[in-house]
Amino acid sequence: MSAPDGSPVGTERSIGQLFASATTELSALVHDEIALAKAQLKQDVKRGATSGGAFSLAGAVLVFSLPMLNFALAYGIRTWSGWNLAVCFLLSFAANVIVAGGLALIGVVFAKKAKKGRGPQKVAASMKQSAGVLQNARPHPRPELPADRAPEAIEAVARSSS
Repeated sequence: MSAPDGSPVGTERSIGQLFASATTELSALVHDEIALAKAQLKQDVKRGATSGGAFSLAGAVLVFSLPMLNFALAYGIRTWSGWNLAVCFLLSFAANVIVAGGLALIGVVFAKKAKKGRGPQKVAASMKQSAGVLQNARPHPRPELPADRAPEAIEAVARSSS
């Protein structure tokens, strides 16, 4: 079994090795946070594109279907009910407006979902929190040993860690 930097577990690592290990792990953390931000941004863009597509489809339905649908529906209502032709045309137009309104409502729902998606803001807050923790990190204070006890203390630590 070995530590993240490849050194065997239980061996003392130098300050340089510890710093290099911390730097590597911090770099990996930053890269992972950036990848998360990209993924969340991609999801928000996809929702926005879906919303735009639904709005475009609503407009296309309203513009291109009105002449044909109005004539067909109006003459169908006239045949079925025997009402005045003008009233039949108004009813067919109202049906088209209802369909376009439903598609616009779908567009509004997806637009709200895209607006709520605050993926990059969450990632930025997480990165700031990680940076704040690392800035406030201090090494554990070690008590000063008297000069005459230093070799015994080092030998005791060496025996206990092996």
